[in-house]
Amino acid sequence: MASPPPPAADSGAPGDPSAPDAPRVALIYDFDGTLAQGNIQEHSLLEALGTTKRAFWEEVVARAERQDADGVLVYLEQLLDLARARGIDLTRDFLAQHGAGTPLFPGVAEWFERIDRYAASIGLRTLHYIVSSGNHEMIEGTPIASRFRKIFACKYLYGDDGIARWPAVVVNYTTKTQFLFRINKGIENCHDHKAINEWIDPEDRPVPFPRMIFFGDGDTDIPAMKLVRELGGYSFAVFDPDQWAEPECQEKIHKLMAEDRVSYVAGGDYRDTSLLDVSVKGVLQRIRRLSC
Repeated sequence: MASPPPPAADSGAPGDPSAPDAPRVALIYDFDGTLAQGNIQEHSLLEALGTTKRAFWEEVVARAERQDADGVLVYLEQLLDLARARGIDLTRDFLAQHGAGTPLFPGVAEWFERIDRYAASIGLRTLHYIVSSGNHEMIEGTPIASRFRKIFACKYLYGDDGIARWPAVVVNYTTKTQFLFRINKGIENCHDHKAINEWIDPEDRPVPFPRMIFFGDGDTDIPAMKLVRELGGYSFAVFDPDQWAEPECQEKIHKLMAEDRVSYVAGGDYRDTSLLDVSVKGVLQRIRRLSC
């Protein structure tokens, strides 16, 4: 049996407020539409690159169909093409600056510290992760980036001049499940493919699936939602409260529940005593009881 990789150092790590030997619980979030409104590129980046939300995504879909390509890879390449056409250097700093103003759902800024305190009060250790098809560099520019133990998201390779050249990591609807296993096994990087495929006894894994909570909002989250749920964890479908009256939003939630993809449904309101807040605290209580 292969030995599990050593867990990341806990000293000063975000989301580790309680005793080192307390059971770990991973709270794993999609980003776009789950912690923030819409897609992160839509708030200022696309305008800076000379396009609109509608024109950008229509071209991404059309290009993916013409080339029979992965849509996430296509959108990453499309951003590069638009930047080159306008003479803009797509750097980490440029992307981070356009992520900084992303509108977060109510209560998100205070959520992490509050839920960490609550978990610690019942003897659990919470670790927060992002697993998203959004831009890693833009998420790093948001005011909540430091709250995450690791951000798994799409990112670029950069030349010696600091300009993005090519996608380095692509996170689509199926590859999201890979990162769940990385979290499960304590492998907090994207490059180690040997360790991710080594056998580790489930009891020796730092974060068992029954102690995972996944938060997502859309089609790209379905495999991750289903996997976590089937392996004993919990999945939340989060929706934008401002869009609840729209039939498309209601149909999406109806389908996720009808097809048994999710455990719970709640609006994107992370404030104290909201439905989402109370539900997650209930799940943490359940995890604590089952971990005793």
